[in-house]
Amino acid sequence: MNDWAPIAKEYDPLKAGSIDGTDEEPHDRAIWRAMLARYVPNKGVTGDPHLTLFVARLNLQTTEEKLKEVFSRYGDIRKIRLVRDLVTGFSKGYAFIEYKEERALLKAHRDANRLVIDQHEIFVDFELERTLKGWIPRRLGGGFGGKKESGQLRFGGRDRPFRKPINLPNMKNDFYGEGPAEKRNWSREGTRDWRTRDRDHERSRDKRWPEKERSWAWGESERERDSKEERSRGRDRKDRDRKDRDRDRSRERNTKKPRDDDKYR
Repeated sequence: MNDWAPIAKEYDPLKAGSIDGTDEEPHDRAIWRAMLARYVPNKGVTGDPHLTLFVARLNLQTTEEKLKEVFSRYGDIRKIRLVRDLVTGFSKGYAFIEYKEERALLKAHRDANRLVIDQHEIFVDFELERTLKGWIPRRLGGGFGGKKESGQLRFGGRDRPFRKPINLPNMKNDFYGEGPAEKRNWSREGTRDWRTRDRDHERSRDKRWPEKERSWAWGESERERDSKEERSRGRDRKDRDRKDRDRDRSRERNTKKPRDDDKYR
């Protein structure tokens, strides 16, 4: 824990694949690939690596002129290299910007990160290919950052720094009574406490049992009362329907009598 730091001072693919840098085995194949890789920085890249910024997540339509317009506000720029595809010539979405002074480099590193250029929020960091020992690029399973959807997040960089490890004390020996004698003395006294606690629990359960019986009995009486009320309402409804039918029949008879009398006149 004394040498822990949120930003990696030396690149280790195994640590970069761990959220706190403490993994002992790789959890995906890309980490294996990065551990077996032997990467050599591009010798064709020129310029001072300690004065160079790495700018990523650019809009594919962003040009060198736009980058110069934005980053020249932090200081004098010596060179801008927008990485393009060798076949198509289209931008790959990242660039390297070299400043003339370290003061301008630090200011751009502090203020330009997460700046929005051409509707894209950019990411700014120092160049790591020639400055970080053991660096492995993303295409070989290394790098920093990444997306959650890929399942290959890398930690230890500015985008995703290491989280501080949580060291839990080892309580196994003391828990099972395997520690020193003075620490095991609690076991006999503890048994008496457990017995008294169990006895109290039994007593309280005996006390609670009649209350449960009363509650259950109350529930049954309630159900019976509800069923009786429903039956009585049903009988009342039937009585009303029967009375209505009798009334209708009596009316029909009364209307038929005058008609029969007219026939015999």
